[in-house]
Amino acid sequence: MKCRFCNNELSQEFVNLGNSPPSNSFLDIQQLNEPEIFFPLKLFVCRKCWLVQIDEFKKSNEIFNKDYIYYSSYSVSWLKHCRAYVEMIIGKLGLDEFSNVIEVASNDGYLLQYFQQKKIPCMGIEPAENTANAAREKGIEVISEFFGEKLATRLADQNRKADLIIGNNVIAHVPNINDFVGGLRILLKSTGVVTMEFPHLMRLVEQNQFDTIYHEHFSYLSFHTVRSIFAAHRLELFDVEEIPTHGGSLRIYARHYDDSSKPVSKRVDKLLTKEIHAGMLKPEYYEPFQNKIDLIKNNLISFLIDQKKQKKEVAGYGAAAKGNTLLNYCGIKKDLLPFVADASVYKQGKYLPGNHIPVCSEEQIRKFQPDFVLILPWNLKSEISKQLEYIRKWNGKFVVAIPDLQIHNS
Repeated sequence: MKCRFCNNELSQEFVNLGNSPPSNSFLDIQQLNEPEIFFPLKLFVCRKCWLVQIDEFKKSNEIFNKDYIYYSSYSVSWLKHCRAYVEMIIGKLGLDEFSNVIEVASNDGYLLQYFQQKKIPCMGIEPAENTANAAREKGIEVISEFFGEKLATRLADQNRKADLIIGNNVIAHVPNINDFVGGLRILLKSTGVVTMEFPHLMRLVEQNQFDTIYHEHFSYLSFHTVRSIFAAHRLELFDVEEIPTHGGSLRIYARHYDDSSKPVSKRVDKLLTKEIHAGMLKPEYYEPFQNKIDLIKNNLISFLIDQKKQKKEVAGYGAAAKGNTLLNYCGIKKDLLPFVADASVYKQGKYLPGNHIPVCSEEQIRKFQPDFVLILPWNLKSEISKQLEYIRKWNGKFVVAIPDLQIHNS
């Protein structure tokens, strides 16, 4: 296997989570007796550019298809984050009714709706047809294709270059990262800006966030590496922010190399230095990770078995992809976790891939009054614990497994 960015031969294994089905491949009841395909879930680290990556075992067009059921608009805190971003970036760039905003991986219009409300022309690019249709129902123009140099060239030829290109939690999802970033360069106006948000590899390593590893995440990025990738395509990262979303993410700002109107922020060198001091450009940084996550696995299994012995009930909340990675790696099935509740009507009535745990509405928690609720999307712990605070009426407690096993009364 060779690095998807620099083509260097990969030899250092970062983590091996065994075999797992794709994390967003939820099943309906008719599929439970059918064969289910599992793929290796193993990451390597490139010793040349330090890109952490998975091989493309399942093609991206098989993941982001009409059955893809991740809708961004179901998280209140995420919508609040996006609204604040839109307010900020409009002022920062001076966007108005003559500007052009394009979001790559626009999902269900969760973010572009706020540009639309401000009367700023915008368009989404989203290959998953069902989420694209949800955005169209909000009146947002969406192109249902995968983004790369070919699509970017076509749009540029139609005089549709962008003043702002947005990509939230998408750069990790593209198998051909050079074609993707090359497309950004083609589609961006000469004085335009690209902003992208993605989970920071440093946070993943330091906070044991192995459950954010799944087949649709092809790359896991440090600032050092993403800066090198953009530089290879004549795009300069002139600013960066560390933000709390998804357990710790980066928001990068990019421009064309010859755009002198945007000076490079001191935050760029500061974060590069921070990563170097952490050891992220050395192979030793990545070596202890497997042992750390195995400890999390053992602790969670022990907790669930102990509760079963004591005849205590544990339910899950949040049928998130990260939860599916966690449960499948730990080998947890419905004998230890009888159901997972979720707010998304698109997931309710389905079954988690691999372990076949049923997904229910929140009403099941009220009905069965479990002693513990295992919050699977730990990055939304505050939002979910507030939403489910009524479990305290029967002395229910919340549990999270990442970065380590923690039990909370509220």
